[in-house]
Amino acid sequence: MGRQVAAEFALDNVPFVIVEQDLRTVEECLEEGYLALPGEASDDAILEQAGIGRAKGLIASVDSDADNVFVVLSARKLNPSLHIVARASSDASASKLEIAGADRTLSPYAVGRRRLASLATQPLVVDFLDVVTRGEEGLEFRLEEFAVPKTPAIAGRTIGELGIGEKTGAVVLAFRTAEGKFDTTPSAGTGCTWGLRSSCSGAAGRSHAWSN
Repeated sequence: MGRQVAAEFALDNVPFVIVEQDLRTVEECLEEGYLALPGEASDDAILEQAGIGRAKGLIASVDSDADNVFVVLSARKLNPSLHIVARASSDASASKLEIAGADRTLSPYAVGRRRLASLATQPLVVDFLDVVTRGEEGLEFRLEEFAVPKTPAIAGRTIGELGIGEKTGAVVLAFRTAEGKFDTTPSAGTGCTWGLRSSCSGAAGRSHAWSN
């Protein structure tokens, strides 16, 4: 699972560091051009060496759920604001990981079942979402997610006042509040409040310009 995550991050130009115990795997990662550190991911010193203090997020994808719990505990202690996603093999493990500090948990088996069902019933929708979220080469637009920044130039103003569409070509599809509620029909009069997260579609490399 970790290899697939690394490949997706590399495709999206997301900076990342891999922490891996197996030295052969570390060497393979380095050969692929990835930054990698040998060591135990629950070791505070290793996490600090990997830059946990300035990281925005962490993916705990060790094969053992018990090991993932320790990784999450260590990471949360070192960086309380870190966004942590953890791999879980069961619902029981997912709840323990959340108690340990994971923001989101994911079961590859559950995701696989849902994807198989969706491919059988809505193959076009699945293909479309894959393309626009990955921003494949040659595609004129992609879906991206942004947080509304705490700046007077943006926070407190409406979508219309900001002229997001006119300036960047992006379309704001939805907002999510800090409480997790969605506004899926934002209009020109919808306010951009600090703390909201937005989902936008627009030209790759340009749709993020309004949040800068």
